[in-house]
Amino acid sequence: MKHAYEYIVVGCGGLGSAAAYRLAREAGSEVLALEQFGLGHDNGASQDHSRIIRLSYHDPTYTALTPHTYTAWGEVEEESGVQLVVKTGGLDLAAPGSETIGNYAAAMTTAGFPFEDLSAEEAMRRWPQWRLDDGDRVLYQADAGLVDARKANAVHIALARGYGAMVQDTSPVREIRANESGIAVVTDDAIYQAGTLVVAADAWTNQVLAGVGFSMPLTITQEQVTFWATPHLRQFAPDRFPIWIWHGEDYYGFPVYGEVATKAGVDVGGQEVTTETRTFEKDRAANERLVGFLENRLPGYVGPELYTKSCLYTMPPDRNFTIDVVPGYPRIVFAQGAAHAFKFAALIGQILTDLAVRGETRYPIEPFSATRAALSDPAYELALHM
Repeated sequence: MKHAYEYIVVGCGGLGSAAAYRLAREAGSEVLALEQFGLGHDNGASQDHSRIIRLSYHDPTYTALTPHTYTAWGEVEEESGVQLVVKTGGLDLAAPGSETIGNYAAAMTTAGFPFEDLSAEEAMRRWPQWRLDDGDRVLYQADAGLVDARKANAVHIALARGYGAMVQDTSPVREIRANESGIAVVTDDAIYQAGTLVVAADAWTNQVLAGVGFSMPLTITQEQVTFWATPHLRQFAPDRFPIWIWHGEDYYGFPVYGEVATKAGVDVGGQEVTTETRTFEKDRAANERLVGFLENRLPGYVGPELYTKSCLYTMPPDRNFTIDVVPGYPRIVFAQGAAHAFKFAALIGQILTDLAVRGETRYPIEPFSATRAALSDPAYELALHM
């Protein structure tokens, strides 16, 4: 095995596996991808069957990218022959007076995305699974759905290998050091030399970049999703039941997919942890609150609990992505997904490749700068809910 590569990728979750694939398309065997755990592990944020994908977003910063996300996933599906995106339609719901859902409607209107603004009565007529109150607001966007995270990561890795990339798991990076030739990457077994380093380490970003003196203010929380073996499978099948987000209380859920079960969770509903202190234990109180909501709003959605699974949310103070070069180190490119990036993974892989190979990208990523106020101003107030 050689020890010098033009490009080394650290992290093989959603963003890193996508970057490894896109880089391998351009540089073949000059790409090495390193993963500290086993491929497909459950320690971070890229596991499980399903992640929401949608055109709708709360801010034009993101609606400028969401159409390109679908294009990027389509390219991966076409090359691999594996379906990764399942369109179910998507519902954004909220009780009266929600400012957040208004932001979603405004951003979609500005972007020219087709959507429907429905009354509670209209929504229940179309999706009788819901129990809504007068005044509840419902937005429906037909292009939303889910992307299969587990399959997507595996497909990206398989395609990267097909182009000649070396992918090495159980290889934690202990240190990186800048030198005249680029970046030295130290693992337990070897020291590798990279012309350009791409870091997609999410909750471990600061640990990986410590060797060049860069860190970001990051909040890490332990979150969870639960699967229920509902007896009402046909009602909640993907062709009859859209993905959904309930704004204000930050609940979200999926139709039956991946397991013979429904799935739901709470966005930013967990306790703050570190990568060392996190556990895989179920938060029973949070689970009870979620079940109470579902029994009230979606009778039939729950059933015997199949299992509850934890993951990590890693978020900068403004809950926005960071996609940039490390300040002062143009040969180190990195992305941090702020706990909502998987839907963008195929596109972010391309953006990271653009930055690593060409030093620029055509996609509008200026708001995700590593030097923005949220990362540089110690007084910046946390705004973790979208």
